[in-house]
Amino acid sequence: MRTRLQTAEQLTLTDEETRLLQQGLVEWSGPARCTEEFAVAMGFDDTDDLNRRGDRIRTALAAKEPLEPMDWARALLATELAFASEVVGSGYEWSTTTGWSDDVTVKILRSTQLKLIRTVSPLVGRGLGTRPDPKERPWTS
Repeated sequence: MRTRLQTAEQLTLTDEETRLLQQGLVEWSGPARCTEEFAVAMGFDDTDDLNRRGDRIRTALAAKEPLEPMDWARALLATELAFASEVVGSGYEWSTTTGWSDDVTVKILRSTQLKLIRTVSPLVGRGLGTRPDPKERPWTS
């Protein structure tokens, strides 16, 4: 079953919320340290896919182009982990590498989460946060 595409306008993301998701994806090319397993758990095929697809998602966010629900989930989870995790993410370095204070980031992240939760929560265990079933991929590439 294919879920309807949703644009940034339909989800009413602010410019700040959109920039936060873009920045969260950028961090995986910098201080965040992703493993193959974490990339898969975030809904990517591997770390190369995280970089390649992450670039595509960032470009689509900037242009307010339609995103599949799985791409919204990838962007949100990648941002959450990059911001909060000291083990694999940017952690304490977040404010230094992004210029976003923790206080501002948490405020914007929480509003973004509230707007995206109904779109992304149905994907948990169906390609997000788990190993994908090679016979079924609930999202499109």
